[in-house]
Amino acid sequence: MAWLPNMRRIIPNPSLHQPRMQYTAEETTHEMRFEVVAISSYVVLMSKKPLVDRSCLIRNRARKNSERGDFLHNEAILDVQDRLTFVNKEFSKVAIVTGMPEVWSKAFPKATVVLDDEVLDLGQGSYDLIIHGMSLHWANDPVGQLIQMRRALSPDGLMIAAFLGGDTLNELRSSLAEAEIAVSGGLSPRVLPMGEIRDAGSLLQRAGFALPVADSAKLSAEYDNIFHLMSDLRGMGEANAMTDRLKSFTRRDVFTRANEIYAASFSNSADKCVATFEILMLTGWAPDESQPKPLRPGSATMRLAEALGTQENQIKN
Repeated sequence: MAWLPNMRRIIPNPSLHQPRMQYTAEETTHEMRFEVVAISSYVVLMSKKPLVDRSCLIRNRARKNSERGDFLHNEAILDVQDRLTFVNKEFSKVAIVTGMPEVWSKAFPKATVVLDDEVLDLGQGSYDLIIHGMSLHWANDPVGQLIQMRRALSPDGLMIAAFLGGDTLNELRSSLAEAEIAVSGGLSPRVLPMGEIRDAGSLLQRAGFALPVADSAKLSAEYDNIFHLMSDLRGMGEANAMTDRLKSFTRRDVFTRANEIYAASFSNSADKCVATFEILMLTGWAPDESQPKPLRPGSATMRLAEALGTQENQIKN
């Protein structure tokens, strides 16, 4: 990836492991709570209130800076294009669901581009390939979006979704939370909670996809300080758009303290602040009779030892 002067360097880092805030969800009849481990505080998301404020999200995206804000989309596009080269099938009816149509339409000029609204503008059974481009993490109903895409696929059609995962901005989340508690004595939602890789495959199964696959890749970016990072997030259109976000101005000393915590806990040997971006990839197929299916348990006609060409030994108690 190219350098931005005095700001950012992108480094593929598949083995990155940083301290992070973890969430455990407890669903009740009236509310869902996400408990922040080691902070003894709750962010309460009322079940009748959407997590994401769509009008705020649209405003944030309208302020996006294409010169600075497309690098994650470009990484996801390269990944999707690479995966398609390994699929032994030609796709003639392609749709892309995204909140950044100008980026994805350049990469797939013949595709129909659809905005990531709550109700997708996709005809039933109309496409043999649908790509969800870096927007699913902002969906109030991600399973609903997946179901709509599965219904829009023809039999044996392919769906690929790329979106930000749970390890994204874990350093910023931790630093802001610690700083806000220390300075103001409270905690407000600032970094969007995102899905974990271990849950991603179950989303595909719930949506009715066949042959589901979920995997992830992590990138790290270097910034001079937390203010450059937050400026970059605004340039990406990824600023805070949560419904329960703080609506008033935040005291500057909260960000000053967060910058100190970030530099002390998440800087590298070059004294740069390191930010993690995790891109989750989901792949699933619309069910079709031609697809391989698992055999019924107990239907094998050969013992495993015979198939492996080895001797079977009975284990003694």
